[in-house]
Amino acid sequence: MAKENSLKIEFKSHPHPRNLHQHDGAESPRSCSLDMLLQRLRAIDAQDDKLTNIMDVVGEFGTFQRRLVALNFIPNFLASFFMFADIFLFTPQKPYCNTSWILAVDSNLTEAEQMNLTLPRAPNGSFLTCLMYLPVEWDLHSIIQFGLNHTDSCQNGWIYPEMKRRSLINEFDLVCGGEPNKEIVHTMFLAGLLTGAFFFGFITDKLGRYPTILLSLLELMIFGFGTAFVSSFNQYIFFRFCVSQAVVGYAISSSALLTEWLMGMYRAYAFILGHCFFAMGVVFLTGLAYSLPHWRLLFLLGGTPIFPLICYIWILPESPRWLIMKGKLEEAKQVLCYAAGVNKKTIPLSLLDKLQLPGKKVASASILDFYSNKDLRKLTLVMCSIWFAVGCNYYMLGLKIKELGVDIYLTQVIPGIMEVPARLCCIFLIEQLKRRRTLIVTLFQGAIMCFLSLTLPSGKGGHRLRQLHCLATELKSLLVLITLLGEFNLAASITMFYIYTSELLPTVLRATGLGLVSLVWAVGGISSLTLVSQNIAILAIILCCLSALVALFYCSSMPETQDQPLPDTLEHIAPHTRSISEELSNEDMLSDDVTEEAAKNTILNARLTSIDHDGLSSPSLQSKEETVDKEED
Repeated sequence: MAKENSLKIEFKSHPHPRNLHQHDGAESPRSCSLDMLLQRLRAIDAQDDKLTNIMDVVGEFGTFQRRLVALNFIPNFLASFFMFADIFLFTPQKPYCNTSWILAVDSNLTEAEQMNLTLPRAPNGSFLTCLMYLPVEWDLHSIIQFGLNHTDSCQNGWIYPEMKRRSLINEFDLVCGGEPNKEIVHTMFLAGLLTGAFFFGFITDKLGRYPTILLSLLELMIFGFGTAFVSSFNQYIFFRFCVSQAVVGYAISSSALLTEWLMGMYRAYAFILGHCFFAMGVVFLTGLAYSLPHWRLLFLLGGTPIFPLICYIWILPESPRWLIMKGKLEEAKQVLCYAAGVNKKTIPLSLLDKLQLPGKKVASASILDFYSNKDLRKLTLVMCSIWFAVGCNYYMLGLKIKELGVDIYLTQVIPGIMEVPARLCCIFLIEQLKRRRTLIVTLFQGAIMCFLSLTLPSGKGGHRLRQLHCLATELKSLLVLITLLGEFNLAASITMFYIYTSELLPTVLRATGLGLVSLVWAVGGISSLTLVSQNIAILAIILCCLSALVALFYCSSMPETQDQPLPDTLEHIAPHTRSISEELSNEDMLSDDVTEEAAKNTILNARLTSIDHDGLSSPSLQSKEETVDKEED
């Protein structure tokens, strides 16, 4: 699609050499024209790629590509289910010690009489739920007359009189000093994201996109569905750690696969729809958690749809770009012919024969290139700064809305519903503003909302903030709205940055780079959790605002990737890391010898040369060229 669209654009702009001078008066000023022409020249140089011609023949979005996108929906749906299930498993409980020993004295005692006789009370008259009177060998009359005096901690477990749902709290008696530290639970989950991002990013580039997707789905099947059968809280923490690894592993490997199979705007649409299914999974989780009385049933019923994904072994394809980069040319040809067959297309043998291995040995590319390669290092540092800011602000808003006292189910279902239109809005923004500007707009708006959410008073601080506390109480609805708008924009930023990062990174290290930036995103989430646990509001404000400012500053200098070819090797990223303004400031480009006329002729000659060597061997491209010529005549 990229080559086809570029071909159509060039022929419409320059229909024939004899008509080259007819539209000079309609051109933009010299600087703007050269800006666009230089971008086209870079695209021509980078698009010297026989694979692009073959992908044009296969079809830009046929049955094969639609099926590939649809296969991405169910795992995304289940990934959000397993990611956020923790939220509904730690509902507060009001237990009291199990004192059933007194029933041996008199089995006809009511529950109220049993509690009055065996549980001590606080000065305000409430029961001390973590203490009990020690058993004695008295009769009931003596116990009532003299009372019990010796107390101790609960000896025989706890009873939950107001229990409506079976949660982790009453399953493993996480009360009276055994309460789980929720920060530790979240931190362990984020630690799984850290290790999973690094591990799966590395093996995706080494083993391939197809086997890594299968491996991540297998891990999600074992530890996601298997969470319903854990026998201790420590086992639960370990299973959640493995689930987070599987979730980020699938996100990285599937993103790389979709990026390398789809082209142009269809790539962006696929990412956006996949993330919409992720948000719908949160809504599904909330409804299921609200309706089911037992936490084990939640994982049993919610995790069952993952078993049909076993069929991915037979229907999921490998990336042809990755195969070519690894020297597996024949396998790449077979995959491309299979895709063409599904789309009911035929790839000419002349095009397949021209498909060659890269001139340089790219299989030696490793994670060390992120440090040794100057262009890749700069690109990665900028992306990491942006991803850290997004992760930090997104997690901070999620923690903020929990502090507002809103119902736990509403805090999940409302953002989940809002994130669907937030991501769908990206379609309109991309078409109008393209990738980079859309990312800047959504990140800026999200950072502003996060700043407002953190700076509005929460009522903590004593007499000086008493009036502010009253104001915060009155403006609680506004604060909730601001927080939700922040999550709305940052959800769009996450989707945009996945698209943008996947297109910036070269094929040989695309998954590894996605793993690195996902790792930094998890670091941003851990930083937010740490600052919130310290209860120092100013530090949270400084971290979120400073990280957002740095990210916006560097993001403004990043190149645009829309309608640009995907870089395959480390050499291909060098022209992408140079901004247009830098090229325009080059003395050679700005010399009087380089005019718009010369630049146009250069573009036309390069395009005609490319067509003579590549495009005319494809019947589809020949017919399109003839159609365009007839229209111009």
